[in-house]
Parts: sequence; C-alpha cells; structure tokens
Amino acid sequence: MDEKRTEAKESREGFTELKLLIPDNLYRAYQRCSWIITHETGRDQLEIMEELVHDFLVKHQC
Repeated sequence: MDEKRTEAKESREGFTELKLLIPDNLYRAYQRCSWIITHETGRDQLEIMEELVHDFLVKHQC
C-alpha cells in the first residue's frame, strides 16, 4: 500500500493542486467524460486535467 502512495506522489511531482467550485451537474459530466477518455485512450487523470486547463487558457488567450 505504501508503494502505491509513493508512486502516486511521484507521478504528481511538478504539479500544483487547483481547486475549483463548480455545479454538481458539471462535476458529474466531467467525471463521466474523463472516465470515458481514460478507458478509451489509456491516458491518466493528470493528462486529462492538464489538457482541460491548457485548452481553457488557450481559448481565453492567457
């Protein structure tokens, strides 16, 4: 169990937590969508989150 925690912590190295408050329906939609993407592509949650933020920043020219 400690090995899994160590791997998870190492995989998040270089990342900073971003906490968002969104309506319940958007949260559920994001969870469904990210689950589908993960299972269809094999990408992990961090990749999907990074893409989400990147696309938002590009869209708003930040």
